[in-house]
Amino acid sequence: MKYRLLISLQIICLLICFSLPAQKQTLHPNILFIPVDDLRPELGCYGNGLIKTPNIDRLARNGMVFTRAYCQQAVCNPSRASLLTGLRPDTLQVWDLQTPFRGNLPDAVTLPQYFKNNGYQTIGIGKAFHNIFPDSLSWSEALHVDGFPFDPDAVYTDEPNLSIIAEKKKKFIDRKDTSRIDQYGQWYIKANAMEKADVPDDAYYDGAQTTRAIQKLTQLKERKQPFFLSIGFYKPHLPFNAPTKYWNLYSEKDLPVATNPYIPYLAPEFAISGGDAELRGYDDQHDLPTPLQTPLSKEKQQQLVHGYYASISYIDAQIGRLLDELDKLGLTQNTIVVLWGDHGWKLGEHNGWCKQTNYEIDTRVPLIVSGFGVQAKNKQTAALVELVDIYPSLCAMAGLQTPGYLQGRSFAPLTSNPALAWKQAAFSQFLMGHFPKKESGKNDRMGYSMRTDGYRYVEWYTWQNNKKGQLIARELYDEKKDPQENRNVVLESGYQKMVPLLTKQLSEGWRKTVK
Repeated sequence: MKYRLLISLQIICLLICFSLPAQKQTLHPNILFIPVDDLRPELGCYGNGLIKTPNIDRLARNGMVFTRAYCQQAVCNPSRASLLTGLRPDTLQVWDLQTPFRGNLPDAVTLPQYFKNNGYQTIGIGKAFHNIFPDSLSWSEALHVDGFPFDPDAVYTDEPNLSIIAEKKKKFIDRKDTSRIDQYGQWYIKANAMEKADVPDDAYYDGAQTTRAIQKLTQLKERKQPFFLSIGFYKPHLPFNAPTKYWNLYSEKDLPVATNPYIPYLAPEFAISGGDAELRGYDDQHDLPTPLQTPLSKEKQQQLVHGYYASISYIDAQIGRLLDELDKLGLTQNTIVVLWGDHGWKLGEHNGWCKQTNYEIDTRVPLIVSGFGVQAKNKQTAALVELVDIYPSLCAMAGLQTPGYLQGRSFAPLTSNPALAWKQAAFSQFLMGHFPKKESGKNDRMGYSMRTDGYRYVEWYTWQNNKKGQLIARELYDEKKDPQENRNVVLESGYQKMVPLLTKQLSEGWRKTVK
């Protein structure tokens, strides 16, 4: 009897032991979330053979590249608020850089917050939400790099720029002007738009925060709890500050410049007017022309392209460090890695710089989903997807129930079958001329943009008191014949049958695309 009991206990122990690996497999996957500020699809895995992005390309080989992904508004705060809440700008009523989404929807549950509520350790390093709205409710732990100002866009290391900053700061102090101090007590003052310094990667914020993230990954593995780790990179956002070795990857005279340095033919002039003031605010860019003026010289354009490319290669190296650490810690197989840009960026296209339009160059973004759960590895999909789709997609891929109120559609099925029939349209919008402190909004205009397989269609309305008024302009671009969107054909006879169909589709909106 004792012998049988002993055998039974041994069998039970063996069953428990054999069941442990299977139980471990049921754990939710980790999430490595990588927002990159102002990153347009200017990467090797998107077909740019000149730019040096070996680590992002390596990430793409272990995952899927979405070649037609679109933001909901081509400026930081609205785009990020939309993605991270799973709600669109009109629902959030966030259309500018100054409005916090929780001011309108205080009970919104963000993507990292939802994962936190479902047993994840959520860590925020760098920029996920807009700089001034880090959103403490989203994170189990929010980290910033010691020794740097809160807004790392302002970080310089070489003496000329440091002298400019010191001189400006003294003037502000002498005038008792605190307008350049943010809510965290940090000064934000611009110097020059580019800096090439012979310094290590960690001399700038993005390198230092990568080191912090690598340290955090080791701690997270030891906790044996699924994690959602967001590492938001600031570059290639202005100023284009990167260590010299990344500038040396490129010969400036060989860099391409835009072939369409003019506003689209027959487009309303105001449609391209957003964003350039951002670059013009730097000391060495005060003479930047508007889109209606003569373009910059080729040499000046190549300088800016050089800075943008160097900044991207700098960030690529930091992403490589993260991927190496995942491999070293044995976390790669059970981690979903999502890399995304919050909007595009003009490098002279339409004679513009920066972002803030409804055009393809500003609304199309890089999106790469890699690692755990991606069956179609080293593949691309041309399916139309939106940043607002990331929230439901990660819920599905992580095995969490998807909240029913989200306004995107999970693209998880595409990661197994990239050729699936998918959305018929992606929707973006942009509010031109809006400033919250302005008493009158009579000059504000809201443009609603729809990207289909073959067309981009835009309707512009007057906008006052946060409400849509009269239709004042329309734009239509034939993406098959005119992928650079250089000619507005909305009034041309060959498109008159198409316009009513697109008008109806835009009016029906995104709800038709979510199933």
